[in-house]
Amino acid sequence: MKHRVVLGFAAALGLLVAATFVVPSRTSVAPIAIETSVIRSSDLLEKAWSLPVASAFDKRVTWQSNGSRCGPASLANSFRSIGEDETTEADVLSGTGTCWTGYCIMGLTLDELAELARKKTSHQVTVLRNLTAEQFREHMTHANDPDRRYIINFDRRTIFGAGAGHHSPVAGYLEAEDLVFVLDVNEQFKPWLIERDRLFAAMDTLDGDSKRGLLQIGGP
Repeated sequence: MKHRVVLGFAAALGLLVAATFVVPSRTSVAPIAIETSVIRSSDLLEKAWSLPVASAFDKRVTWQSNGSRCGPASLANSFRSIGEDETTEADVLSGTGTCWTGYCIMGLTLDELAELARKKTSHQVTVLRNLTAEQFREHMTHANDPDRRYIINFDRRTIFGAGAGHHSPVAGYLEAEDLVFVLDVNEQFKPWLIERDRLFAAMDTLDGDSKRGLLQIGGP
């Protein structure tokens, strides 16, 4: 009987959380904003996909399964690009107890995502927070290093005028154009390019009491 109660509670909680992420809210981004707030030039996107790190993703992004799981989806895509075994959200979350309802309630913070990553990879995982604009530029120049992967935690509102916090892999940097290539794991947004200073502004925001930032996998 006790097991039935627990399972019933878990099912009810899952439905409640699901409703939270399915019902449109003031955080929804209008399609026109998704289309016009970032750069989607076919020529520039093709150039970005040819960068060393972007090439490892093989022009493929596995989309997040629901609105709360951008963090696990970002890890799954990044791990696939470096040859890890955990290449799906389910693989990344398996055995961790994280997002056990099927939803990452309120999403994962940058520190929580780092803790999850460390459970699934032997590569060094580093949280980069409170970066200056110059330090961010330096890391973006390393975003083309095949031995590194970056996942950025940013606030959509700063770029798209609406939305909330989000995680996605950074697949490279077009230095001459000063554009960062973001592999957005939300299927509505898809991969896009953005001016480095605008992406920095979206990252240089608060998530609770802490600044957002970058998660670095690999490298020194």
